[in-house]
Amino acid sequence: MFFDEQFEVIVIGAGHAGCEAASASARLGVETALVTINLDLIGQMSCNPAIGGIAKGHLVREIDALGGIMGRVIDRTGIQFRLLNRSRGPAVQSPRSQADRALYRTEMRRVLEATPNLHFRQGIVSELIVDKGKIIGVELQDTRRFGANSVIVATGTFLNGKIHTGRKNYSAGRAGEPASIDLAENLKTHGFPVGRLKTGTPPRLDGRTIDWSAFAEQLADEDPVAFSFATEKIEQPQIKCHIGYTNERLHSKIQENIKQSPLYSGAIKGIGPRYCPSIEDKVVKFAEKNKHQLFLEPEGHDTNEVYLNGFSTSLPAELQQDLLRMIEGFDEVRIIRPGYAIEYDYVDPRELKPTMETSRVSGLFFAGQINGTTGYEEAACQGLMAGINAAFHVKHREPVVLQRNEAYIGVLADDLIRHGVDEPYRIFTSRAEARLVLRHDNADQRLSPKGKDIGLLADSDWERFNQRRDNIATLRNTLDKTRFKRTDVEYSTISQILECDLGDSITLSELSRRQGSTPELIYRLLPKYVQAQIAQKDLHTALADSLYSGYIKNQEVATERVNRHDNLKVPNNLKYQEIGGLSNEMVERLERARPQTFGQIRKINGITPVALSTVLVHLNSPRS
Repeated sequence: MFFDEQFEVIVIGAGHAGCEAASASARLGVETALVTINLDLIGQMSCNPAIGGIAKGHLVREIDALGGIMGRVIDRTGIQFRLLNRSRGPAVQSPRSQADRALYRTEMRRVLEATPNLHFRQGIVSELIVDKGKIIGVELQDTRRFGANSVIVATGTFLNGKIHTGRKNYSAGRAGEPASIDLAENLKTHGFPVGRLKTGTPPRLDGRTIDWSAFAEQLADEDPVAFSFATEKIEQPQIKCHIGYTNERLHSKIQENIKQSPLYSGAIKGIGPRYCPSIEDKVVKFAEKNKHQLFLEPEGHDTNEVYLNGFSTSLPAELQQDLLRMIEGFDEVRIIRPGYAIEYDYVDPRELKPTMETSRVSGLFFAGQINGTTGYEEAACQGLMAGINAAFHVKHREPVVLQRNEAYIGVLADDLIRHGVDEPYRIFTSRAEARLVLRHDNADQRLSPKGKDIGLLADSDWERFNQRRDNIATLRNTLDKTRFKRTDVEYSTISQILECDLGDSITLSELSRRQGSTPELIYRLLPKYVQAQIAQKDLHTALADSLYSGYIKNQEVATERVNRHDNLKVPNNLKYQEIGGLSNEMVERLERARPQTFGQIRKINGITPVALSTVLVHLNSPRS
């Protein structure tokens, strides 16, 4: 067959999955083509201009530890860094950063254009060319044909995408861009089972028409936590975000006009993301609430555009304007771009191997929303793994698969492939059995040796990793061996600070686990020579290891206990909503499945390890 050009790997789509896939493949020495509808929108943040968040920040750290690029790009373009869950344990703390949307896109393209072996091509892929069960290339709408040994489909919401605003709907991949209709149909001809999902986005507002004094300020962290282990300092100026609320008057107006929403008129058939509901869903499903929180997030330093996080909607544009003006501070607000909902096709991820390669077609890989996920970070980590394994497919190297106990990336991939999805999949810390081990601060300790073996970690990054590993080992040893006796001067000071007796003696490791102890206190008590060679982030990792050491052993025992109770009977009349500690989502899934044994509960799609443990404890308790 004739091909206009021949590559080794082709990546379709230049969103967050496609960017990671193309970067990884090319840097592994494979001639790679990145094919996208519009080269000016590489790395576009279609929805929220932010990276990270609970568990999502863990994924970005893991991508960075393996040698991916998302962490470095957001560190150079982030304009409000915040570490979430600071008041809680290290395992559930996670970095997040608001991005300068335009700058992020520009920086991502700059990084990719500087990558050897990577070639950009603009066009719409209409067909996958398959011969005897193997991918051999793609055909574009303009009739060009590109040959390849591996192809990665990372099409985001473009597969048969349809945008809804009020009663109006039209074919599109994003507002202002065409959908990929032919490729969606072509996937079906190859036998892939296709479903329908939906997501949405809020209106963007003109910041010059907002009365900012009506909203509470949300400041950036004074000492930003970076995403990349290579980033020494966040250099760019940080901005303020603001917090506001909806009100009962606005809720009533939505209820009166609910039939104008395609979500409730029946126009939208796809299932939306549970944890990012539209304002219509919030008002209907949480009718008892008299207000919902909103975040006003500027989209960059050099723009007046403001992203209204928390107000995703597909109501008519003129109604969106009326609703917003019911909020104090928005009396004169103007909408730059109205919100909308978008439906798109996805392929059942149970079609995948753990490598992100499809089981139907050799050499064909899927990454991102085509697999039923939602979120930039979930897409990027799939893209990274697909890019690695597509390149290794070409090179005939053993594929790379991360296990559930190694990384959140492994949890995500295993959840998708074993269970599939019935709604857009989002990562959470509760999805991981080993979440006390899978912290954002130790992602490099867990994964950088793999990144080095794969070939994505540069020599300078490997040297930095080894230095940090040595520093953490020194700290662990110091924490265990530095002991203060009752006769020591420091003992009295520590006892006064913590307002308790410390016994005859106490080590720094034991002290770090005492209530009221802080990393700052531990740092002051370290020997001077240790203080001189370590960074605060190294100390935080060593302290977290010490804090969780006992819990991790208990968690391993609990996991083993869960796995050996498959024959335990479940009462027919069990009311899951009465089991304390189960989320509404878990109750819904259990009620829908009505399992008869604990083994059947373990096989229910989307049931988290926390939910399994909670139900098991309830079943084993005398009252049940």
